Amino acid sequence: MARFTVWDYVVFAAMLLISAVIGVYYAFVGGGQKTSKDFLTAGRSMSALPVALSLTASFMSAVTVLGTPAEIYRYGAIFCVFAITYCLVVLCSAEIFLPVFYRLGITSTYEYLELRFNKYLRLCGTVLFIIQTTLYTGIVIYAPALALNQVTGFDLWGAVVATGVVCTFYCTLGGLKAVVWTDVFQVGIMVAGFSSVIIRAVVVQEGIGRIVNDSYHGGRLNFWDFDPNPLQRHTFWTIVIGGTFTWTGIYGVNQSQVQRYIACKSRFHAKLSLYINLLGLWAIMACAALCGLALYSIYKDCDPWTAKQVSALDQLMPYLVLDILRDFPGVPGLFVASAYSGTLSTVSSSINALAAVTVEDLIKPYFRSLSEKKLSWISMGMSLFYGGVCIAMAAVASLLGALLQAALSIFGMVGGPLLGLFALGILCSFANGIGAFVGLVSGFAISLWVGIGSQIYPPLPERTKPLYLSTAGCNISSGNITSTEIPLTTIFSTPTAERPALADNWYSLSYLYFSTLGTLITVVVGIIISLLTGGLKQNTDRKFLLTKEDFLSNFSIYNSETPENVEVLNCKPFTMADEGTDNPAFSHIEMDVASDKNKVNGLHM
Repeated sequence: MARFTVWDYVVFAAMLLISAVIGVYYAFVGGGQKTSKDFLTAGRSMSALPVALSLTASFMSAVTVLGTPAEIYRYGAIFCVFAITYCLVVLCSAEIFLPVFYRLGITSTYEYLELRFNKYLRLCGTVLFIIQTTLYTGIVIYAPALALNQVTGFDLWGAVVATGVVCTFYCTLGGLKAVVWTDVFQVGIMVAGFSSVIIRAVVVQEGIGRIVNDSYHGGRLNFWDFDPNPLQRHTFWTIVIGGTFTWTGIYGVNQSQVQRYIACKSRFHAKLSLYINLLGLWAIMACAALCGLALYSIYKDCDPWTAKQVSALDQLMPYLVLDILRDFPGVPGLFVASAYSGTLSTVSSSINALAAVTVEDLIKPYFRSLSEKKLSWISMGMSLFYGGVCIAMAAVASLLGALLQAALSIFGMVGGPLLGLFALGILCSFANGIGAFVGLVSGFAISLWVGIGSQIYPPLPERTKPLYLSTAGCNISSGNITSTEIPLTTIFSTPTAERPALADNWYSLSYLYFSTLGTLITVVVGIIISLLTGGLKQNTDRKFLLTKEDFLSNFSIYNSETPENVEVLNCKPFTMADEGTDNPAFSHIEMDVASDKNKVNGLHM
């Protein structure tokens, strides 16, 4: 295979340079970042379009660029049913969670937990978020870099350090405004990278008809599988029901995402940004699906993975790019730039969310005398600190890949119970602090039980249904790429013969249902305990609940709340969104670091 040329490096460097320049611009334009509000929520002045593109970008990590096409190549296009899931997720986020968060004027989503319940629940949420996001970011930076390095020879640590440093640079200088506008630029790069592959693949295969025809005959167009069995990894029901819970945990209550739409200048703009972002999600999914079908059409007679030309499924896309675009200088570089754009957008939102949570939840409540100027300097310092932590975690990922992956999967299970906790607060006026805490602990315990069980006993092939791959047309001797995949069995070694009865029913539950289980148990237990401990006698302020007026106000655009008339509460808890969990849908994809099959809240990479 061809390797990288000078032009490819030039394209990659240009992408990093433009991202850095955007950061410098927003550090000084309009007087810079005078207060922590300017830095963490862009002074609540953003309009809908850039925020919508930014939401799409942080969803689209390098996992989407490398992992989704490989997922469709291996398991077929049933993954596209997520298009329906995204609709439901955006509806829930915009109509249930957004109105309450926007009305309260909070910076950190975990602030809500203190206002509605107590400060201990807020602290729980904050600490879990920080641990999960740092774990996640390390893998998000390292895994795609490894996959690209194995196939293209693209310098591994040069790329990891360059992306980490540039990311930290523009987050620290420009705050949320820089994060949002670099995301807008990076979405453009990602779409360009996908488009170059799709256009060239259509030319190579002499028309899109042949790609669709090959995919149909190869069983790749398996859109409709209505098997109600919750143990099958992907069916129509697991994706629509399980996927909705998993993703609402990210879009509805995750600091990284909530922080964006709270930065909009009015509630109308905030809702609009979510609905426009839905179009972005659909477009990205369509691109990834077309790339996956093109992969199958081109390699249907000689699968590079079985033929040991690549050592993991996430190396298939870079392999295809070098195969079909090697005569076009700079274009493979554009594809690599698009994969790293995914990494940058995810990591930058993580850094910004971590800084926000730390300042709002861990510093402000305990040091009330700090001036706004000082707080804005502390926010910048926190961005710098977390940028360093993220690069360090990438180094840890290179040494302890499988272990970090397992830790992340376990913390990924936090998403479901946390979503249940927020749902209790917003939808049940009688839920109290005791009920919420017991509900959270029981939801977390059950999620951990299933999640750890599924790590130790991965589901059998009849549950995941991989499709047939052929090597009949190959004329190659042996593989030329070293394996980078660290099997989880190095941590949990269990002979197949010893699988207990639980392993093939309870632990084989589709990874998408882990979140659903956590949410439902948290809500049900929370309601029962609240009723038993006198929840009906308490008076809950209606501003913490979803009301009929919130829904009716959709029909009066001109009454829309703006930051001027939003009540900002004194107690300012603030937590960062779980950026790491941004992409639960891809959790099962094998990134190069380790087998991600059982990841619960998939990585956002």
